[in-house]
This record gives sequence, structure tokens and C-alpha cells, in this order.
Amino acid sequence: MKLLRLWLSCLLVVVMLVFTSKPALAFCGFYVAKADSSLYNQASQVIIARDGDRTVLTMSNDYQGDVQDFAMVVPVPVILKEEQVHVGDSKILTRLDGFSAPRLVEYFDPDPCQPEAFYDGYNFYESEDANVPAVRQRKIEADLGVTVEEQFSVGEYDILILSAKESDGLETWLIQNGYKIPKGASELLQPYIRQNLKFFVAKVNLEEYDSNGFEKLRPLAMAYESPKFMLPIRLGMMNANGDQDLIVYLLSPNGQVELTNYRTVKIPSDTEIPEFVKVEFKDFYTSMFQKSYEQENKKVAFLEYAWDMGSCDPCSAEPLNPEELKEAGVFWLDRTSNNRWGGSNVFITRLHVRYSRDKFPEDLKFQNTSDRANFQGRYVINHPFRGEMTCREASQYQQTVRDRQEREAQNLASLTGWEIDDIRSKIEFIKAKSNSWWRNIWE
Repeated sequence: MKLLRLWLSCLLVVVMLVFTSKPALAFCGFYVAKADSSLYNQASQVIIARDGDRTVLTMSNDYQGDVQDFAMVVPVPVILKEEQVHVGDSKILTRLDGFSAPRLVEYFDPDPCQPEAFYDGYNFYESEDANVPAVRQRKIEADLGVTVEEQFSVGEYDILILSAKESDGLETWLIQNGYKIPKGASELLQPYIRQNLKFFVAKVNLEEYDSNGFEKLRPLAMAYESPKFMLPIRLGMMNANGDQDLIVYLLSPNGQVELTNYRTVKIPSDTEIPEFVKVEFKDFYTSMFQKSYEQENKKVAFLEYAWDMGSCDPCSAEPLNPEELKEAGVFWLDRTSNNRWGGSNVFITRLHVRYSRDKFPEDLKFQNTSDRANFQGRYVINHPFRGEMTCREASQYQQTVRDRQEREAQNLASLTGWEIDDIRSKIEFIKAKSNSWWRNIWE
């Protein structure tokens, strides 16, 4: 029934699609593939759920290496208490990624001789296995100017909340206390100290990690209230080699979330591309993103998705249900939700930031808006009808397909920078693989 409804919703669109040279803009079709975070090596993912001054921030850990060397230092606007920190489930990031990823969709031309045919409240829970260690004796060297404001364990993490007076003192204290941070971090720590921010510091409790048989580190979530709506990214550049990818899922009861200190640009979308991209979608999207990134002088964030959580078209994954939304940090859900997904007042904005130290000298600063306009990174494949055609309309349709395939080749070359002759050769290869009747048409 679901497929039938999709067919019927596209019925009126098809008549226009078959005999027009304009791109297919209607949001219907068959989802084929998605450009999720797996396309990028060590892409960081962050969920930010915010309403008013209250924020729930969830950070994934893509750390690769010995867990005993893991250290996380995150500037935060307030002193966090144990009940404000939660160990999450990485599956929630996977769900948000799958739901909001740019997607490839395909349409199948009908038989032109058969005109009647048609196309196919966020809660934090203490870990049941929590083993909070005895509070260590606080021995802070006065000349370092570091104070341990809070100290607790959550799941497999030992957490400290620090304040500091000098960045050199904070860097020294962290190194002396066994935190594996790059030397020379004080330069990047200093601006946060000047803003009177605190520091959320985490390392792995090896006994807890080993006893539970974890295979990888789980996300950490924190809830706090502050007028500051920002995401610190500069500390992540301390030991970075080249550009880094960050995908931010911003959840709001209002509408799209925008950056205030960097431009936000929509990723190229709603473009018809050749059939062979179906098996080369990863290469296509990474090439297209890199070219767009370079064209924008590497100084923008890209909007990849903006949509109400209660719907999607085409859907690369089901919208998150109320339980999943709460796990993602949505704490306002029970107020006005009125459908089975609970998404009527949850709007998701997906921003993809590729950044480097010289191009992104400031942390990301956001603002909520009331703009609920839908957008998605969406790329269209049109499959020609390859059955026998005996009507007089066939010749017109054949010319339409020739024109469309050339336009698709030019679109792909423009988006990716790939050689147009290579693209045309691949299109011809697809034609040669089709049935003999169709091959005769192109001879």
C-alpha cells in the first residue's frame, strides 16, 4: 500500500516529466542511496537540541587508538553537575544521519505509447552499573590557577569540570594529570578562559570500559542553560592534519537553525545526473562536495537537510519516533506533539562543515529562526523506457532522452569537475548494456 500511494502521488507529475526538458523538482520517487557520514573519514557528529536557553549537546567519539590515551576537552558555558551528563547510544546518531543524509532518487520513464502508465523531554538516567570512584583529594597547585569545580564518573568516562585563570596553567595541569593533549594547546585554550568558560574534561575509566566489554566509546551528552548558542571547534584543530568534516544535527521546535558568524550555503540539489552514478554515488557526492567547498573559498557551512521531523519525501529512513527524539535530546516533545512520530514541533537542520584552522578562526555560533521551509540534498536519475515502442510518439520521446542524457552529462561535469568525455563514454556504455532493440535506436 505504501508503494501504491507513492505511485499515485507521482501520477500527475509523470506526464510533465516525460516530455519536458526541465529538471524533475517534485519530491517523489524511489530512494536509492544516501550520502551519510560513512562517506568521510573520521567525520565528527554532534547533535544540538535547543529551545530557549536550554541546550542538550551530544557528541560522538570517533577516536581511533588505545582508549587509555583518549582525552576530551570541551569548553562549556556553565559548571555541569553529574545529573546533567549522560552517556548516549551511538545508534541515535546513525538514525539522524540516515534520516537527513543527502539522497539519490530514481524515476523510470513510462512507455510513451501507453500514456495512461505511471511511475513506479529529555531524561538523563544514571548508569545501572555506575561505579563512582571515591573523590580524589584535590591538590591544585596555586600557581597553575586551575580549580576542579566538579568530579564524577558516568558510564565508562571519568569527568572533571575545570575552571582556569591562565591557559598555560591549564595545559600544564592537564599534562601533569595524565591527559594526552597536544603540547602547545594553550594558544587555543586562552580565548575560552577570557570568556570565563569552564572545561568539560573526560577520559576513559579503563576498569569500567573493560568490564562492560565495550567495543568503542559511546557518545556523551550534556544538558545546560545558557544564552550562548555555540559549538567550540577550535580545540579539535590542535592535532588535525588538513581539513576536518563535522556534521551537526540541530533540533528545534521553531525552524531552521543558522550560523551567525559564517555563511550557510545550500548544497547543490535537485539536479538530474546520468544513470551510472547509481553505482558511483559515493565518488559523485564527495567530488561534488569538494568542488563546492573550494568554490566557496572553504569558508562556509553547507545546508544538507532542513525538514520537519514528522515527514520526509523521499524518505531515506523513517522519521525518529518519540523515544528516539528524547534520546537525541528533545526535551520539549511532550508539550505539543500530536502525531505518532512526535515530530510536529521538531525541526531538523543538518549542517556539514569542512573546516581548517586558517579558514575557520572562530567557533560556530548559531541562532534559531522561524523558517520552516523544506530543503534536501537530492539528486535525480531518470531511467529511459527500454521496451519496444511502435507508436508515432516514440521518435519524439527518443529525441527527448538524447537531449536529457546530454544535459545530465553536462550537469555532472559542472557539479564534480569530472571530464565531460569520460562521462559521455560511461553513458554510452550503459546504452550498450541495454537490449538490442534499444541499441539499434542509438546507432
